[in-house]
Amino acid sequence: MEQQPYSQNAQLISIVSYLSFIGWIVAFIIYQNDKSEQAIFHLRQSLGILITSMIGAFVFWIPILGWLCAILMFVLWIMGLIYAAQGEQRTVPILGELYQDLFKGIQ
Repeated sequence: MEQQPYSQNAQLISIVSYLSFIGWIVAFIIYQNDKSEQAIFHLRQSLGILITSMIGAFVFWIPILGWLCAILMFVLWIMGLIYAAQGEQRTVPILGELYQDLFKGIQ
């Protein structure tokens, strides 16, 4: 996606969306009053990471596979948060494009 300058509200929405599920809901409510392409990009991506992490919590109890899954999701979460804080509209590796496609109905 083409990178555009971030507004302060878009950056705030993007960062808050990664903080927790409640943070995502708060960010989505704020987004309804100040819509931007950057904010919805990170809302979609952070929702995908949150849902994948919740599903992965069941796999966590499987030795090695579950732990690798947990580490991967943590790394993706950190990367997404850093991208949002830096004002970058970059997908996280492996699953980022999938999240954008799955949640394209969120506008």
